[in-house]
Amino acid sequence: MKGALIGCGFFAQNQMHGWAGIEGVRIVAVCDRDPARREQTTARFGARPYADAAAMLAAEALDFVDIATTVAAHRPLVDLAARAGLHVICQKPFAETMTDARAMVAAVDAAGKILMVHENFRWQSAVRAAIGAVRAGAIGTPFFGRVSFRSGYDVFSGQPYLATDPRFIIQDLGIHILDVARALFGDVATLSATTRRMNPAIRGEDVATMLLEHESGATSVVDCSYATRRMPETFPETLLEIDGDTGTLRLDAGYRLLIQTKAEEVRDVAPPVLPWAERPWHNIQESVQIIQQHFVDCLRAGVQPETSGHDNLKTLALVEAAYRSAADRSRIDMRAPQWT
Repeated sequence: MKGALIGCGFFAQNQMHGWAGIEGVRIVAVCDRDPARREQTTARFGARPYADAAAMLAAEALDFVDIATTVAAHRPLVDLAARAGLHVICQKPFAETMTDARAMVAAVDAAGKILMVHENFRWQSAVRAAIGAVRAGAIGTPFFGRVSFRSGYDVFSGQPYLATDPRFIIQDLGIHILDVARALFGDVATLSATTRRMNPAIRGEDVATMLLEHESGATSVVDCSYATRRMPETFPETLLEIDGDTGTLRLDAGYRLLIQTKAEEVRDVAPPVLPWAERPWHNIQESVQIIQQHFVDCLRAGVQPETSGHDNLKTLALVEAAYRSAADRSRIDMRAPQWT
């Protein structure tokens, strides 16, 4: 199975390493407008370099394309891949607007191909262990949960554009945490949110708290912060607290999964450090390869991925609704037509 990568930036290097670890898949070409980035990626991984995506898709015999650019480029690139008859895996955030997102999903559907969004947090092995336990009924029916990511880590040194975007933590990180909440508790009926900017050197918000009422009847609190100073630093761990009608589950710092019912079970769910990975990024780096394997498995089986374009419309709608709620202090009905 042959693929191409568009975008050779900071995070795309993880994606190239991930693809290299999947049997029967090869990235044969990469594209980036920056000659230094594409040449460095080519030198490291051996793919053919291109400066123009259309030229690359015309020249190469491909099965899929991995789009790892910033969000503004997603719609034209997804449309280009759909016209070329290719399967697509696209980085998050998937789109700048719901209109663009729906159009991209429709374009790939019309081509008869599969579109997956790179929502990798739900594929982190520790988070996946918690999702698996909840889905298996380990604590009965969940009625309350907290999905939390709080850190003071400097994410701007590796991705400086994050400091200049008018939207920051909900669009870049909160989208992942909201997606984890959906994976745990199901789709959302109502949402309300607050935001703050604590770091004066950035443009967007770096703190967000969201209250979700799920269609299942569960309530969850989703909280994100890049302004939290504490030791030990827990970046980049997502922490969970879930109450069910027969027990409780916690995913604590240090990848400790605790399930309490009539008895108590403690699991070490720490992710492995892959040969190309490095702490503390290793849990995210492992999840990249896991989600890519899921994408390949779905292509081979001809089925929709768990984080398909269709599914991601629901997560993206939560992001848009959170910004709306934070702006006007409203409670958003996610069942209203504009959000579905």
